[in-house]
Amino acid sequence: MKNLLIYLKPLEFESAFSSDEKCLEFLAGEKWKDGYTCRKCGHTNYCKGKTPFSRRCTKCKSDESATAHTIFHRCKIPLTDAFDIAYTVCSNPNVSSYELSRKMEKRQMTCWKFKKKITECIEKRGEFQFIEG
Repeated sequence: MKNLLIYLKPLEFESAFSSDEKCLEFLAGEKWKDGYTCRKCGHTNYCKGKTPFSRRCTKCKSDESATAHTIFHRCKIPLTDAFDIAYTVCSNPNVSSYELSRKMEKRQMTCWKFKKKITECIEKRGEFQFIEG
């Protein structure tokens, strides 16, 4: 997914990630593009999980969502908004949390915390990539 989101034009981005389902589908595709491996037992077979685009290990029955172990894990804002913030920050790393707050109609602290999460991920990896570990 390296730099994928920042290459999309704003209208292409809006169309590609206009619903939580589209965002989850994208995350699942990126997360498991090299195949699924259960984080608890290492098994590679899975079936459909409880939530959309999640995977359930057929051996230990552990469920893993598409957002687990990503910067979107336990995100308190709608996934579409989180993707929008990520897109904006990746396109313009100097955007302020106040600008994000006005654009997204979210609390400034919410935008600041998520922007911080994104920039830490970028600094840690040295590249624009949203999937962790």
